[in-house]
Amino acid sequence: MLTELRGRSVPVHWSNLFGVVSAACVMVLFVTGVFLMFGYDASRTSVTYRGDYAPLVGIEMSAAYRSTLAISFEIPGGLLMRQAHHWAGLLLPAAIILQLLVTFFTGAFRRPRRGSWVLLFLVFVMALAAGWSGYALPDDMLSGTGLRIVEGIALGIPFIGTALSNLLFGGEFPGRIIENLYPLHVVVFPVALLLLLALRLRSGFRHGAPQFPGPGRTQENVVGIPLFPQMATRAGGLLLIACGLIVGISASVTVAPIWLYGPASPGDASAGSQPDWYTGFLDGALRLIPPGWEFEWLGRTWTLAVLIPLAAVGLFLALVVAYPFLEEWVTRDRDEHHLLQRPRSTPVRTGVGVAAVVFYGALWGAASSDVIATQLAVGLESTIHFFQAAVVLGPAVAFVLTRRIAIGLQRKDGDLLAHGFETGRIVRLPGGEYVEVHEQLPPAERWRLIDEQQGVETAAPLE
Repeated sequence: MLTELRGRSVPVHWSNLFGVVSAACVMVLFVTGVFLMFGYDASRTSVTYRGDYAPLVGIEMSAAYRSTLAISFEIPGGLLMRQAHHWAGLLLPAAIILQLLVTFFTGAFRRPRRGSWVLLFLVFVMALAAGWSGYALPDDMLSGTGLRIVEGIALGIPFIGTALSNLLFGGEFPGRIIENLYPLHVVVFPVALLLLLALRLRSGFRHGAPQFPGPGRTQENVVGIPLFPQMATRAGGLLLIACGLIVGISASVTVAPIWLYGPASPGDASAGSQPDWYTGFLDGALRLIPPGWEFEWLGRTWTLAVLIPLAAVGLFLALVVAYPFLEEWVTRDRDEHHLLQRPRSTPVRTGVGVAAVVFYGALWGAASSDVIATQLAVGLESTIHFFQAAVVLGPAVAFVLTRRIAIGLQRKDGDLLAHGFETGRIVRLPGGEYVEVHEQLPPAERWRLIDEQQGVETAAPLE
């Protein structure tokens, strides 16, 4: 197997390096997570603070919050480790989302890589779950407010809501939520994340990396650099650079200053609280539905303010993970593809992708509707109405505009192939007419555009 890997070539493209950034985040998370395990006390037992942070001395708090303060102020290097852990947790979902977008817009999810798309989506979900469970562990006021929202969502689900809340919290809020989340955060979710990454790595070695069309590139070969040592050296260098940048940011930019929020209190909530950015779309979905939407049926209260956001977000995520199979079913394209496509080559798919991004972005922005209203001095109702319209109308407008732009870029490429590019030189013909001189594209560029034009005809019949 080692000999096979040494002889394997991989294509070189800047988008391939998002996976290296994800790997750097995972590495930082695991190294810092092991360090934090030795100082953290996963318990909601009430204690009196007698530590080094003077403003909180004498305050009653949980042992979890007390231990997090000790890590931040009493253990050498503890604050750096905490912040590096948090910054890596914030960067990991961003890197995975960029991988999903690149994979989608280039058609890298088509056969034989549909399973790799599903695995990448599950990695994203697992990163969200791990981040959310860790967000709650400090047991500060901000995370306590988030847990109260989670409890309300769970209780709003008919038939199973009460049982689900009791299972998660171990009784009445806040129950044993810290004790229940801790093993999920340090064992279950990390092991599942590593397993999914290993399966995705195995899938990548099995099917190889796809490449963009170009001179000498076909469905049967790969034009690139050897995996060992050239590509491994580049990836290793970027891995170290990414790790260094995370540590540098952690040493200079404060994140999650829990000592400013104070300990969690079941009867209080933090005003203007915002979730970590990667769960903002979930919070935004809840804010866009009027709270009074509910009715009685089958002896149960059906709270639409909870059920509609859950259904909308659930359907959106289901469509994301199922898209490769839906596109194959619609296009009847069951061939294997090892050449990528530019977004302009598939206007419908590109339009769908941009529409999904706009939908996600509108939900994400709605999570900060109160902060936007305060900072921009506009009415909260007006802000909510704007995001409600953006969620409904934004995806449709984005699809139409994106599709037309992609078709226009296709026609521009066709014109370049037929007539060449403008040189800016004006000549006068013998008959007195003035024309601009055009020159043909370089052979490599013509080859690439011809391959893409053929891809438009054979790989994207919807367009």
